[in-house]
Amino acid sequence: MFRLKKRIRYISRRLQITAGIPVGGLEAKTKFFQNLFPPNAVIKCVATGFNFTEGPVWFADGKYLLFSDIPANKIFKLRSDLQIEIFRQPSGNSNGLTLDREGRLIACEHGNRRVTRTEKDGSITVLADRFQNKKFNSPNDVVVKSDGSIYFTDPPYGIKLDQQEQPIQGVYMISPDSKEIRLVTDDFERPNGLAFSPDEKKLYIDDSSYLRHIRVFDVEENGSLFNGKIFHAMNVKEPGSPDGMKIDSYGNVFCTGAGGVWVFDPEGNHLGTILTPEKPSNCAWGDDDWKSLYITARTSIYKIRLNIPGIKTQ
Repeated sequence: MFRLKKRIRYISRRLQITAGIPVGGLEAKTKFFQNLFPPNAVIKCVATGFNFTEGPVWFADGKYLLFSDIPANKIFKLRSDLQIEIFRQPSGNSNGLTLDREGRLIACEHGNRRVTRTEKDGSITVLADRFQNKKFNSPNDVVVKSDGSIYFTDPPYGIKLDQQEQPIQGVYMISPDSKEIRLVTDDFERPNGLAFSPDEKKLYIDDSSYLRHIRVFDVEENGSLFNGKIFHAMNVKEPGSPDGMKIDSYGNVFCTGAGGVWVFDPEGNHLGTILTPEKPSNCAWGDDDWKSLYITARTSIYKIRLNIPGIKTQ
């Protein structure tokens, strides 16, 4: 179904302007890309006026989106009526956010150089702040496996060179009981966004360094990664490196990058790009049917509807 042999560049389908704000469009490279979206799909700006947005995550129980504003040192709540509230301040300059299997918020605290969990009573539990007695660089993005294992990336974006204690830019796994932290791969220049395939047998991790590519790994039963290979190279002339990633229920990969959100089939073919008016940083599935893609992009939050639901919060 997803094997598309021809790499034809189809004419972009421009989306209408919403609420008087010029927004992006859909740039198709395959016919299948158009089928991902309803005919009347529009990109909506649902919130704006922030410094640098990141880490969107949907809370199904409360029907709201949480996202980080890294420089503002805040986590914001976007309610279903589009009202904005402060969820947490200070946030430790939080970056990537996700939920664990009990619905608790997991945050990569970019500034505090740690990964934390917000308990039901609002207290903060530190899950990881050191590896082999050395501080992490600046945990960036995070994903939770169905067994409760937490995987996170640790590039040095949030620190100065003389502050770096780790000799590598690694990807780590926190065990389901939170008692063990394990390095699962150490050969990235700038590991960033990551996401599991629907069956969790593969883990996609992108490198936002000069390499600008996505790699895919097989996942062993004990959580270890092996057989890593290039999934897709996103090294184009336009500015923008691969960043946050999410997967839909068919296994298509949505990765923010140059120009917008790039969409790939499970074999790594570039189906097309959701063009955004601002450089995107991350994305998340949401709404009752999980068919809305929320996109964090610099000062704003955008939203577009799809025909295929995404994987519920990992």
